Amino acid sequence: MNPVVYWCPICRNQFYGIPSAAPGRSKSTTTGRLSQNLLTPTDHILILTDHQPQMVFSVQSHDIADLRNNIAGLAKTAKLFNIPTILTTIAAATFSGKILPEIQSVFPDQKPIDRTTMNSWDYPRVVREIKEYGKRKIVIAGLWTEVCLLEPVLSAISDGYEVYFVSDASGGVTKESHDMAVIRMTQAGAHPITWLQYLLELQRDWALKETYNGTLDIVRQHGGAYGLGVIYANEMFGTFT
Repeated sequence: MNPVVYWCPICRNQFYGIPSAAPGRSKSTTTGRLSQNLLTPTDHILILTDHQPQMVFSVQSHDIADLRNNIAGLAKTAKLFNIPTILTTIAAATFSGKILPEIQSVFPDQKPIDRTTMNSWDYPRVVREIKEYGKRKIVIAGLWTEVCLLEPVLSAISDGYEVYFVSDASGGVTKESHDMAVIRMTQAGAHPITWLQYLLELQRDWALKETYNGTLDIVRQHGGAYGLGVIYANEMFGTFT
């Protein structure tokens, strides 16, 4: 399905709109040859680690409003595509507080696994749940990048998992600590991604109507300038349903 070309009536710049999903159609128009380097909704689990108020307070690598927006977009993406998701916190009752409402509101019936270990891979219940899902790919985000994200990422790689970390839904106590952790994880073989990249990688084909509207809803709510573009195209041209 090719994008629709529009011209802005004011600035005359050319831009592209996403065509509406074909009526009664849910089959992908791609070749069907899925790259092993691309994530699909059925080949991985998501772990959200220590997204709690006390941890957010110390984050200096990202704007906090942007970070919360990205975390919300990531959680909603997992919900939309039915990704098996593990929620885990550290010292929720004694230090760090409850998991952020941006996550809990998306998974209202799921109680996070609370730990004492900084490395969630050292906590038996977390590892047991990961193994029960039977997936060899893991997508993970967490606070702080340099501790509670980096440590399970390196541990999972050592145990033979293919790991993707969501850099903009994670954060460190300084920009340098976040950046150094990203470099260290990448050097160990982990794959850095962003939450919006993750959403669009799972959608992949606008002909897939089951998640078409949900994907655009998430983009409208959390996609920044891209989300505004979706709203504009719909209002001006009735591009979307």
